Amino acid sequence: MRNGILLLNLGGPDSLKAVRPFLYNLFSDRDIIRLGPSFLQKPIAWIISTLRSKHTEEMYGHIGSKSPILEITKAQAAALENALNENQDRSTEKYKVYIGMRYWHPFTQDVVNEIVNDGIKRLFVLSLYPHYSKATTGSSVDELKKHIEGKDIKINYINEWPDFPPYIDALSELISKAALKLPDQDYELLYSAHSLPESFIKEGDPYLEHINITIDKVNARLSEAPYGLSGLKWHLSFQSKTGPVKWLEPSTDYIIKKLASEGCKNLLVVPISFVSDHIETLYEIDILYRDMAQKHGINLVRCDALNTSAKFIAALKALILKNVKEYS
Repeated sequence: MRNGILLLNLGGPDSLKAVRPFLYNLFSDRDIIRLGPSFLQKPIAWIISTLRSKHTEEMYGHIGSKSPILEITKAQAAALENALNENQDRSTEKYKVYIGMRYWHPFTQDVVNEIVNDGIKRLFVLSLYPHYSKATTGSSVDELKKHIEGKDIKINYINEWPDFPPYIDALSELISKAALKLPDQDYELLYSAHSLPESFIKEGDPYLEHINITIDKVNARLSEAPYGLSGLKWHLSFQSKTGPVKWLEPSTDYIIKKLASEGCKNLLVVPISFVSDHIETLYEIDILYRDMAQKHGINLVRCDALNTSAKFIAALKALILKNVKEYS
């Protein structure tokens, strides 16, 4: 077994006790947010993580006292490995899928050791962030390179895939299914993306451009068969900002209130930048934003996250095989 696939993701606390150290790891990363001069990054990160931990623990307490991202990513990896290896004969080299998390277990450096010990000689690194940002894919890939440098492994990176057709179709299918939960076709579509410091975009980060590419492709796909959802009234908003810097706008809570004032009664929210459920979907959208929408007279329905949907796993398989073909 010489072909490895490494899925990179954020990670999340696996218990309430892990919340503070998880936040510390997150805020220690200058690729996400710069906290003063570099020598003060970690001391300030310690202060922020300590101050924020209790409130964050309360949020995780509403969704099972931990993040589900590890279990979901493991399930995605297992499903992808099965999909890649199905119908393979004994003479064909098989694939093994690994996962590496940026801010909590299993950490990237630990997974690198496992990959080396397994004798993997060819590794395809797939970022589970379809939309490239230096704060997500960039940081994860830099961390990987730091630990894998000098190893006898041929590596190919798949760092962005905002317009990959099977991914677009997988997302479109989930949106169309969510639309069926609404009482009628009189609804508006809200794409809610994880926010990013505005300075990143000004410095050339392609994240916002990639988000808009995905939305354009999804809207076009939804208008075609078998979905037939044309003429949708849609909006883009941003959630999950943190820290004192200026973040991308408009915020999701602002848009919900604005739409309510304009008479919107049904709102379909699509977590556009997330491929699995996490605190952003299960707490922010399902609890905070849904309650807010209800108080303002809006029936809010969330589109399911991609998680392990059949079309999404097929999309990941197609993405890997496309790169295997290109670099073979």
